Amino acid sequence: MPAYYLYILQCADKTLYTGITVNLKRRAIEHNSSKLGAKYTKPRRPVKVVYSKKFPTRSIAAKAEFKIKALPRKEKLLLLKNYQKTK
Repeated sequence: MPAYYLYILQCADKTLYTGITVNLKRRAIEHNSSKLGAKYTKPRRPVKVVYSKKFPTRSIAAKAEFKIKALPRKEKLLLLKNYQKTK
């Protein structure tokens, strides 16, 4: 059973995009250079991964994604700031 990654991308216009994937490296490449990237990120390239967290199941990752997407931008930026401190 594959692990799932929740990730947040920062787009060139400083907006944030949140998603889940089983292969973080491949997904980042797709967002930056292929037709498989999200509609949202295509006109906002380049994007970079600024947050990632590993989860054991898709269900748990999707629930965490939903919670992050519901946060106001200010709280997302605080989450990213705290994440950078732990890296």
